[in-house]
Amino acid sequence: MSGTRPVILDVDTGVDDALAILLAVRHPALDVRAITCTGGNAPLAQVVTNTLRVLDAAGASAIPVAAGAHRPLLEAPQHAAAIHGSDGLADLGLPGSARTPEPVHAVELLRRTLAASEQPLTIISLAPLTNIALLLRMHPEVIDRIERLVMMGGAVGTGNATAAAEFNVWHDPEAAAIVLGAGLDVLMYGLEPFYRVGVSHGDVARLCAADDAAPRLAGALLTHLIGIDATEERVADDRVAIGDAGAVCAAIDPAPLVTRVAPVEVALAPGATRGQTIVDLRTMVGADIAPARTVPSATAVLDVDPEPYRRLFLDALLGP
Repeated sequence: MSGTRPVILDVDTGVDDALAILLAVRHPALDVRAITCTGGNAPLAQVVTNTLRVLDAAGASAIPVAAGAHRPLLEAPQHAAAIHGSDGLADLGLPGSARTPEPVHAVELLRRTLAASEQPLTIISLAPLTNIALLLRMHPEVIDRIERLVMMGGAVGTGNATAAAEFNVWHDPEAAAIVLGAGLDVLMYGLEPFYRVGVSHGDVARLCAADDAAPRLAGALLTHLIGIDATEERVADDRVAIGDAGAVCAAIDPAPLVTRVAPVEVALAPGATRGQTIVDLRTMVGADIAPARTVPSATAVLDVDPEPYRRLFLDALLGP
């Protein structure tokens, strides 16, 4: 890693988005220029409130925040209170923020932040891709200003919102299809690494005992997730997944990732597979008798060495 990477976060701040925000604003490798919000884990107004509260806890209240899409492009929103709590932040009762969001739509904050940067920016999307799809449709001229999109979304294998689909893509599959088809350099950090990167319960206790508000908040959020993860077979008993924060780790240091550039298509038809990301890992397609089609490619994360990301997360919040 060298230098500081300017980034924009696009979030639907629930518990693991909050962990990702804390990591992004605390890690010296990233310069967070703006945070845009969309409805997803919680309704949009709550997402904005949560984002401002997390930034206050992190001592990063100068970062501009804007509200964006309150619902998917086509369908009704589907929130995730069962995972994130009724307020989206594990019902911790965090104090309200004195700040207000920027008086512009998230798409405008994205556009002006990209236009104002002397170098292309990385967008780290931790939410349904509605805001990003609207940006690309309304302002296609900004595509050249986006160095890379790190997308927490999709899955090579099993989904979580449904058997086939991961939540962020399932929530707005049309938006995901637009973004994946826009010609961006996309790193798809899906459910495979999402569940692999975690911290131990002892690590969580260290965070909870810290003097600083940011690691204490991370510890409280992870304590909430320990109870959720207890019912998730993909998470070991002695650790808790950091979820979206792993995608921020990937933006900081991609070296621990096992990746493959492959065609990725989003299933849009109604039914059991709607929102599935179909990652074509075939090396031989001689048996494919379907007509040839052009499918956009992304760099899909197949696996990750979790220990470097565990250290990266903890060092950013607790110090090396």
